Amino acid sequence: MKTRNLLIIALSLFPAITFATDNKVLVKPNLEGLTLPEKYKDWRVISASHRTDNKSMRIILGNDIAIKASRSNQTNPWPDGTILGKLVWKQTTEKNWPTAIAPEEFIHAEFMYKDSNKFKANGTGWGWARWLGKEQKPYGDDNDLNQSCIACHTPVKGRDWVYTTPVQLP
Repeated sequence: MKTRNLLIIALSLFPAITFATDNKVLVKPNLEGLTLPEKYKDWRVISASHRTDNKSMRIILGNDIAIKASRSNQTNPWPDGTILGKLVWKQTTEKNWPTAIAPEEFIHAEFMYKDSNKFKANGTGWGWARWLGKEQKPYGDDNDLNQSCIACHTPVKGRDWVYTTPVQLP
């Protein structure tokens, strides 16, 4: 009887457990403790880009602070609290439109977190994070800890370390 009651309790909890984890990848923080921003998938688009060297496409998203700054052309410097997200896919030819490209395999999600006090020590005022693949595995190790991100973004130091040019809406 005791085993049966435990089984009934476990089965009654199963739908709740399934619901709580449905469509949600449990993502670890990166080495600096940065986490994927909550509800980033609901953020608005700031821009898009296409890299011809590695045939990938990107959608650049922003939190509300980033959207307000980009729409008012207040991006150099970006205000503290800005979070920029870049979602990256390999590209493929669109099946029904052969002259167009479309997203294929998801590569990674990258985020930049603007906090001029918290990230003062790295000389940029930004925190950097990347999660790889659909599994969203944190990228980087103690030997690197943002140095590859900073090195890559050095050419745009005069643009507050940001490559993205926000789209101008009509």
